[in-house]
Amino acid sequence: AVAALLTLVACQGGGVAVKPTADSQPPTVAAPTAAATVEPSTLDLQPTLTVEPSTFDLQPTPTVEPSTFSLQPTPNFQPSTPTLQPTPQPPEPQAVISISLERVASGFNQPVYLTHAGDGRLFVVEKDGTIRIVQDGQVLPEPFLDIRDRVGSEASEQGLFSVAFHPAYDQNGWFFVNYTDNGEDTVVARYQVSPDDPNRASDAETVVLTVEQPYWNHNGGQLQFGPDGYLYVGMGDGGSGGDPENNGQDRSTLLGDLLRLDVDHSLPYAIPPDNSFVNDPLARPEIWAYGLRNPWRFSFDRLTGDLYVADVGQGDWEEVNYVPAETPGGLNYGWNILEGSHCFRENPCDSAGLVLPVGEYNHDFGCSITGGYVYRGRQFPALWGNYFFGDYCSGLIWGLFQEADGRWAQTIVLESGRALSSFGEDAAGELYALDMGNGEVLQLRP
Repeated sequence: AVAALLTLVACQGGGVAVKPTADSQPPTVAAPTAAATVEPSTLDLQPTLTVEPSTFDLQPTPTVEPSTFSLQPTPNFQPSTPTLQPTPQPPEPQAVISISLERVASGFNQPVYLTHAGDGRLFVVEKDGTIRIVQDGQVLPEPFLDIRDRVGSEASEQGLFSVAFHPAYDQNGWFFVNYTDNGEDTVVARYQVSPDDPNRASDAETVVLTVEQPYWNHNGGQLQFGPDGYLYVGMGDGGSGGDPENNGQDRSTLLGDLLRLDVDHSLPYAIPPDNSFVNDPLARPEIWAYGLRNPWRFSFDRLTGDLYVADVGQGDWEEVNYVPAETPGGLNYGWNILEGSHCFRENPCDSAGLVLPVGEYNHDFGCSITGGYVYRGRQFPALWGNYFFGDYCSGLIWGLFQEADGRWAQTIVLESGRALSSFGEDAAGELYALDMGNGEVLQLRP
């Protein structure tokens, strides 16, 4: 059976997951099965976004070792086709009630992420450490990147997780990956495309950030460049169950956080001056937001810049958080005080100042949320403005839509029966889902 990347993220609430030793075997997880038919439901929750960043007098020094690399673009690099602009918003967008999936490509080995480089190609990340290209409907025989020698992918929540292409990729050829190494720790690294072949990259690595992981699970793994040009990094709480080290609420650690890095102006990175805790001597300045359990997938709306963070729950609730563009950093998403909008450790609990989700579902509908994207494509105006996400275990896909009055409507739009490891977006804003079990890329359609 295919090792399930996400199943243990949400389950095992009472157990303690420890790093396997050299003599131990990684846990195995049975391939997911489709859930029983469920009836669509709606959920109307109001987000709470009233957290102000703190200011102090001292500025900590980031505890990272600098590396050396050239900030100059590759001399012979050929620019790619510029990113396509989204179509203007159609009139009166409304919540979607159903979708379908159409297979685009297959034959992948545990695909976990899909994105683009500003042109017509699709880049598919495979868990064991390769990135493959789909071009003109065909999977190219040679991988774009192969770093299986340095990726530790034995446990179900370890491996190569995502890739993010630099906003100036057509000039500098840079892209960034997030993976767990052979020592089971998180690595964010920069690579560069070959100056002679746009479909091949050098395996020469520049390490940007390394984060020690206390357990093998809850490694986060998402990378995204935001509308501000900074690199955002999703970090889980370090693993085990219930956050035993309280990393979610500890701002002195990079675990359980959404990080925000400037990868352009310093080595190996700089701290954006408006990061939330740059003047807090008790907090890490890389932190943009905290209180997360395992933000396996998050995304920015390419039209509005709004941020959607899907955080995998413990044993009962999965959640989607929404942050409008231009909202200051420093938000606390509540873990492990809350799981979703519900008290976790103590009941009642104090949720004052915590961000409440705009969408959630309990484990009657699955066990591990897979965050997606807002549709801004050209092909299907009927899908416009809906945020799509799914569940890895049940294969259910939801549409989440904000009504004119600000309330959120959440509707099951497909019982796919798929092992939904990720969603992805191409250069034109079309959306895709990845079936990890069957190794397929599927396009979302009405």
